[in-house]
Amino acid sequence: MNPIAATYLSLAINITGLVLLVVLINYLTRRFVIEAFKSFTNKTKTTFDDFLIKTNFPKYVGQILPLLIINATVPYILINHQFTLGVVKLILKIYVIVLVVWILRSLLRTTKNYLKTREEYRDKPIDSYIQVIIIFVWVIGIMYIIAVLTGRSVIEFAISLGAASAILLLIFKDTILGFVASIQVSVNDIVRIGDWITFSKYGADGTVTEINLATVRVQNWDNTYTTIPTYSLISDSFQNWRGMQESPGRRIKRSIYIKQNSVRFVTPEDLKKFGKISLIAPFLDHRQKEIDKYNSNNNIDKSLPINGRNQTNLGIFRKYADAYLNEHSAIHKDMYIIVRHQAPTAQGIPLEILCFSRDKRWQNFEYISADIFDHLIAAVSYFDLKLFESPSGDDIRAFLDSSSAGN
Repeated sequence: MNPIAATYLSLAINITGLVLLVVLINYLTRRFVIEAFKSFTNKTKTTFDDFLIKTNFPKYVGQILPLLIINATVPYILINHQFTLGVVKLILKIYVIVLVVWILRSLLRTTKNYLKTREEYRDKPIDSYIQVIIIFVWVIGIMYIIAVLTGRSVIEFAISLGAASAILLLIFKDTILGFVASIQVSVNDIVRIGDWITFSKYGADGTVTEINLATVRVQNWDNTYTTIPTYSLISDSFQNWRGMQESPGRRIKRSIYIKQNSVRFVTPEDLKKFGKISLIAPFLDHRQKEIDKYNSNNNIDKSLPINGRNQTNLGIFRKYADAYLNEHSAIHKDMYIIVRHQAPTAQGIPLEILCFSRDKRWQNFEYISADIFDHLIAAVSYFDLKLFESPSGDDIRAFLDSSSAGN
């Protein structure tokens, strides 16, 4: 046989034998390591080692022994093939670097998953920090690989990157912005996982479920998802409802509009009628006695209702609304309860109701709000007041019919 052919045949046989041996050792080692890890995790109380298995840490560690075997035997197998030996050693060095990166990434992912199970870290943007560290590990790994391929030291290669720093900053602009934003969000406690936020610019209105390096994931109230760039949390304005969720009650702030021409002074007949309303009967009696005493002491001419002090149907209704809110079981009595006038508008006089419901859940909150305003809207007519409402087609038609009938 040709000596050259015999040499390459011997090389092929040796390499084939080495590959088969490594595959067998790799299989047995990984099985042993994985089974050992599973047995160990079943005996421990911590969940950290459980997450190690889920992130393939035993699988990566199990490849260390086959690599050691290859590194120890290859020089003998390829002793007469220096070029091939150099290529194989180069590949082994690169694979070792990649394997180290995989092991570190597995540890970081395990740390992230473990911390997210701890109560004190559940609302923190752990994903962002871990992603930045993983990126940093990969960058260092790539630098080592390039250094191995070029034959230069890592320090020399890092120094040469200084000239390309502007390009790197441009490439990693979003990553850098996201990282800085994550730190500011965490340090300033702007947003936590579990917060309900409203971000009109991106159509987000729901609960924050994830904060990572590039995006914030929000589950909207209709169970759709919206993703928001992380740096937008510090560059744009949004609404965080955490303060409401942590407070004892949720604010109800709405107005009903009273027609201005329905507001008038009350007569003795009105007082007698309003006195039958139990919520304000004591107030009316006490208030009217004060007014009568004042008018009597000052010899006020009451032939005109405008003279002296008088009560109005709107003022009495305002007091009724206040008493109704103070009696309502769903309203928090230790927080503000205000019924106030606002400046008159073209739609009438806004009578604003400001109070806080005990139940902060959205569905129950809306029910409580509707229940309050159902009652107040229905009660308006008992005080001879009218609500403003833009005329509808039926109103215009009725007006035209009445005008034509009059003619």
